[in-house]
Amino acid sequence: MSRSQPWRPGRDRLAVRHPAAPGARRVDRRSVVVVGGGIAGLAAATGLAERRVRVTVIQREAQLGGRVRAWPLGTWPVDVLPAGARPVNSAGSDEAPGADRTAELPRTMSRGFHAFFRQYYNLRSLLRRADPALERLRPVADYPLISSAGMADSFAKIPRTPPFSFASFVLLSPSFSAASLARVNVSAALELLSVEFPDTFSRYDGESAAAFLDRLRFPPAARHLALEVFARSFFAHPSDFSAGELVAMFHSYFLGSAEGLLFDVPTDDYDTALWAPLGRHLAGLGVQVRAEETVERLSSHDDGVGVHLKSGPTLHADACVLAADPATTRQLATTGDLVSDDGDESTRWREQLAATRNAPPFAVWRLWLDRPVRSDRPPFLGTSGFGPLDNVSVLELFEDGAAAWRRATGGSVVELHAYALPYAVDDDTAQAESRDRLRAELSRIYPETAEAVVRHSEWLVRDDCPLAGTGAWRARPGVQTPHPGLVLAGDGVRCDFPVALMERAATTGFQAANALLGRWNVAGHELWTVPMAGRPPLGPLATRRVNARGRRGDHSR
Repeated sequence: MSRSQPWRPGRDRLAVRHPAAPGARRVDRRSVVVVGGGIAGLAAATGLAERRVRVTVIQREAQLGGRVRAWPLGTWPVDVLPAGARPVNSAGSDEAPGADRTAELPRTMSRGFHAFFRQYYNLRSLLRRADPALERLRPVADYPLISSAGMADSFAKIPRTPPFSFASFVLLSPSFSAASLARVNVSAALELLSVEFPDTFSRYDGESAAAFLDRLRFPPAARHLALEVFARSFFAHPSDFSAGELVAMFHSYFLGSAEGLLFDVPTDDYDTALWAPLGRHLAGLGVQVRAEETVERLSSHDDGVGVHLKSGPTLHADACVLAADPATTRQLATTGDLVSDDGDESTRWREQLAATRNAPPFAVWRLWLDRPVRSDRPPFLGTSGFGPLDNVSVLELFEDGAAAWRRATGGSVVELHAYALPYAVDDDTAQAESRDRLRAELSRIYPETAEAVVRHSEWLVRDDCPLAGTGAWRARPGVQTPHPGLVLAGDGVRCDFPVALMERAATTGFQAANALLGRWNVAGHELWTVPMAGRPPLGPLATRRVNARGRRGDHSR
């Protein structure tokens, strides 16, 4: 690359570099405990360890990855595999006759499919530490969306550069018509272009994604396919999800980024492809990982932090990065004496953190079928109007372990997701009804699965994701806390950048590391984002038009 073409993390020439604070390249005799081995914790551990900070990661599970981890399920019972199943070895070749046909057939589980979008610059930077060329990610050719009304959308043939991306989507999508477009609220539509972060987040305080979509007056079919599907990817119903987050997501994935809406997926289960290699890289940097440990409380200790483990010992460090799930973060940060109730700032911060909520439960159902889905099915399908079913993944189309099952048995590994469930995690009757509905909807969408025998299934329901609700954006706790030795990280932590989900976790993890490094006069790590404002020339034009009509344009509710 020539000097006139500086390095960029993707294809978008307008991607924004956020430089790190200057300082020394390393620090001696500093130690940090990172609570949580998910994406945020791994990013924080990486950023600190690369500056020679002594890092200990505490994680509840046996595997790294947090809510994006994968875990083994053991070998297959002999009676699970159909007669005549052919054994395969780890390289994908047939074994010699007489070999144990279950020994090398992997069976793993996770919390569900995740899309690694090309604009996830900071997450991909984290992954490059162990995989410089990102060879353990493979592209998905399309991301089709279908509705029960019979309409379908595809992103395969849409240009990636705005505004041509959105214009092409409207022209090619059957969910838009001339009559329906004439009813769109132009002022509200221009708000999607007139963004400027972080102010855009606060602009929509008190407004839900559903209310914004009502105000937008998008065609109903387009609303469900193009917008609500994405809103539900935050595990929340649009009526309880922030309009500011929806606008930011539309900017990040569509109108503000030239990376496009297609994405990559890991070549195998998350542990094999991503987190185990990154764990080995961190071990080479001296990071100690204490797996299957639980933190009981945090305390102040000799100008530092005490991390009290449930197993007995207390770890003493200069600082702590709290990168746990939302409930654990609330419990550890609002109890104990690390952040006292003395002073208005501390009291207000504890109240704000205590006020955060978890999103509704979601379900993941992985099915090992005795026959394949049709060969032209996409790896990932978004759905709307099919009862509780939000998307369908065909794992053998991108995951090596699932592909081994298909080679050995002639079957398929299919995963069904249901977001924003209307019942509690422990409601067994409702869960059984959900499974019946999901199975029926799968047969409706992919009829070839109707008579398939389920050789094995894994059902998982969780409610530990953060809710990006409609409350005041600035009232959400950010990376910094009232205690100089405590910082937060995670996808539920407030961030000024237009990032979300896994990318917000990675970004706030690096920001947490940078915050501690800055206090020790050590150089931090640069970050990258999509543009922080609407793309020229449409963004500035839209901003002027919206401002001329008032702060949010024609905003009658």
